[in-house]
Amino acid sequence: MYTIEFSFEEKDKQPVTVISPPGDTLLEVALKNDIHLHHNCGGVCACSTCHIYLEQGEEFVDEMTDKEEDFIDRARNPRLSSRLSCQCLLDEGGGQVRVTIPDQSDILGE
Repeated sequence: MYTIEFSFEEKDKQPVTVISPPGDTLLEVALKNDIHLHHNCGGVCACSTCHIYLEQGEEFVDEMTDKEEDFIDRARNPRLSSRLSCQCLLDEGGGQVRVTIPDQSDILGE
């Protein structure tokens, strides 16, 4: 099992910690736990709206593909820890994961 802490850049949102089994993407984990995270393409790596910062636990998810990297380049304020949550599939096993969700308050499509 995984312990996943979601933090938010939006100042009015408090961090949320959830427990998740392996086999879900970080996007799926967020949605199953009522954590709002844009995903305009439905989670198929065709946009950059589910952009997150993976602060801890990168060893527990699949490596970034060239396709994902192309979309990360289009995201607002990308960092070295940037990932698309729809592409971060939790491997078998468990551990600690920390995610920061960028400010989504002015993204169209809400």
